[in-house]
Amino acid sequence: MPEVENYWPNAGITYEIFVQSFYDSNGDSIGDFNGVSQKLDYVKELGANAIWFMPIMPSPTYHKYDVTDYKAVHPDYGTMEDFKKLVSEAHKRDIKIVIDLIINHTSSEHPWFLEAKTGRENPYRDYYVWAQKDTIADFLDKKTVTLDSDNIRQWHDPGSGEDFYYGFFWGGMPDLNFDNPKVREEIYGIGRFWLEEVGVDGFRLDAAKHIFPDDRPLDNHEFWGEFRAEMESIKPDIYLVGEVYDKKEIVAPYLPGLPALFNFDFHYTLIKAMNEGEGMLLPRMQKELLDYYQGVTPTFIDATISSNHDQPRLLNELGSDPAKYKQAIAVLLTMPGAPYLYYGEEIGMLGLKPDEHIREPFLWDEKTKDRGRTQWITAKYSTDSTVTPLELQRKDPNSYFHHYKSLIALRNSHPALAIGSLDLPTGELPKSAMVYFRRLGSQQAYIVHNLGKEEIEVPIPEGFDSHIFGLGEAELVSGAVKLKGNASRVFLSQ
Repeated sequence: MPEVENYWPNAGITYEIFVQSFYDSNGDSIGDFNGVSQKLDYVKELGANAIWFMPIMPSPTYHKYDVTDYKAVHPDYGTMEDFKKLVSEAHKRDIKIVIDLIINHTSSEHPWFLEAKTGRENPYRDYYVWAQKDTIADFLDKKTVTLDSDNIRQWHDPGSGEDFYYGFFWGGMPDLNFDNPKVREEIYGIGRFWLEEVGVDGFRLDAAKHIFPDDRPLDNHEFWGEFRAEMESIKPDIYLVGEVYDKKEIVAPYLPGLPALFNFDFHYTLIKAMNEGEGMLLPRMQKELLDYYQGVTPTFIDATISSNHDQPRLLNELGSDPAKYKQAIAVLLTMPGAPYLYYGEEIGMLGLKPDEHIREPFLWDEKTKDRGRTQWITAKYSTDSTVTPLELQRKDPNSYFHHYKSLIALRNSHPALAIGSLDLPTGELPKSAMVYFRRLGSQQAYIVHNLGKEEIEVPIPEGFDSHIFGLGEAELVSGAVKLKGNASRVFLSQ
């Protein structure tokens, strides 16, 4: 196989870790930074180029999306020195570190908010958004459920009954007031701290669409442009990826400020295509989206996902069908983009809402031998009876683990699969056929998947004589390939 290259950030692989569930190094039942450090070689072996850490700062909740101190780490996870050592060890292995930065809101237990709610004259009052009760009476229960929040109450009573504060997600997460220049300066100082003093490589920006209320999108776009300029003045090659949970027309204007954005359409369309056997649904959607974004920012990074910490585990979404699951990953890793892999997907972990059960402990080994398995929650879905632990999968060449590892290596050793263009075939195809070209210079790949269960026949263009990846049963016939159910093939032109 050709030499494996690192295409991060434009098309590399980022591995998402929930520290709490990953690896417990000290026996307190909770995952920690030293545990991640011990598993960096595993991340490297898998083929990932970067790690995105879900929130690591002090917080009163298990998920830590409500921060109480922006320049510290949660004591359950270890010390700041432990984290700095992790960053250093990751960099030695050419693994970049991206952390969740939650600046739309703080915790209601953050010192700023504790000060702010004491009265209108407090200097921190204007760090948050306030309104007198009688001016917002008509708005208290008017919010509709959105893709990124099922909360329907935006205004909250801090206990005085006079002034209410704004909190998009819930009362425990009061929104910061970005009309206040002092708040912006605080945020830029926090960014500087993590980039300069800790040495992280970038930020995943939570709730990027909600810096200002939904009726002020232009202010959101302007803020992120300013944020990017400030961060690039500190670290010119900083990586920023934003969470803007919406359709492409709403997402696109964020690209100048947030050069990488999660592609939620990819996630939902992949699942729909796999479950309905609608072969060209995803390639057509992806081609349309890429062309659309290209017209906004030619250098944008398409952060593709098959699942994450907010979505049911992919294997659940595909009816626990191993053949569909393997094929979905073959699609993800042969399509354009910079794929994010959620921890545990590579061993077929399971999980459904509520969110705690999408974030269950990683299974490193059989339970009696698994010294690092966390126990902060009793697993409901990913147990030894439903998921084969990593060490057992290592011994099985047909395991999910080896499937992920080989596909990542394939992608990173053929530039057309990593950074090539996406082109679609012309002519009629069977309904369940997913077919596309990836092209870069003289290298061309032709990828075919049969998303259905019945055998189909797909033509092979002239010149694509080299077969470099196979999944499931297929047979080459004159000028075509016959694919059994959930079979895939990748051909290369010479």
